Amino acid sequence: MQLTRAADYGVRVVVHLAGLAAGSRLSLTALAEAVEVPEQFLSKVLQRLARHGMIHSQRGMSGGFALAADAEALSLLDVVEAIEGPIRLNLCLGPGVGCTRQSWCPAHLVWAEAQEALTGVLRRASIAQLARDGARVG
Repeated sequence: MQLTRAADYGVRVVVHLAGLAAGSRLSLTALAEAVEVPEQFLSKVLQRLARHGMIHSQRGMSGGFALAADAEALSLLDVVEAIEGPIRLNLCLGPGVGCTRQSWCPAHLVWAEAQEALTGVLRRASIAQLARDGARVG
């Protein structure tokens, strides 16, 4: 399993915005440069993040993009799922009946445990903490 570039870019954007002073906004160009993402691709990522209430944009001379959600309450899992949708390591782990073998498949419990481990790690990774860690490194 590998995250898409969109998910990686979404994480970069949210962590970067979380590290800015409260009330700060960045233009698309400045944000793209700061997180090293092509502007065209970034605008699509920003739209997804805005739809999920994580960022907001303001038009005009003092406009730009800012974090809309509380960085302390926002997790890496929230950002990844805003871009990718719910994480499912296998079809059998989705809602409803995704696999007729689910009740007797010897691998099902392993898939479920692996998915829970992955989502647990991402859920515990606070965007605010990642921003603080990035500030110490940068």
